[in-house]
Amino acid sequence: MDSPDSSDSSDSPDSPDSPHDRSYWPVDKLTALRLGRRLVTEVPASHSGRRAFVDVTPSRSRADDRARDEGWARGDTGRRFRLKHWEYDGERLDGFDYDIGAVLVASAEAADEAGLLAALTAWGLRPGAFAFPWETDDPG
Repeated sequence: MDSPDSSDSSDSPDSPDSPHDRSYWPVDKLTALRLGRRLVTEVPASHSGRRAFVDVTPSRSRADDRARDEGWARGDTGRRFRLKHWEYDGERLDGFDYDIGAVLVASAEAADEAGLLAALTAWGLRPGAFAFPWETDDPG
């Protein structure tokens, strides 16, 4: 029997498996990334009238294309990632011309999931802030 002092390390806020850890990916989002799905989060824009988003786009391969042609998605824990921080004219987001006045603020590449977490940390972002594109106003 465990002593009252003992605790499961995964419940600790500092544990990598804890939802309190800044590097924690919600399971559905990590699965989406491994399946090659893009994720997005809205971030503060440079000034009013502008809106900004950061997206994470996993790499795709011929094996992914073959899987798609066969009607399924291939999971891959070894994907590379591209991050892009775009800023848009807020009044144009709902139209076809959302890219007029758009500015690519920053971009980065990550060789793997650990590199992605490092890039997000460097940009002051947390994995839990990301959503599926259809849950955001991101025009990309």
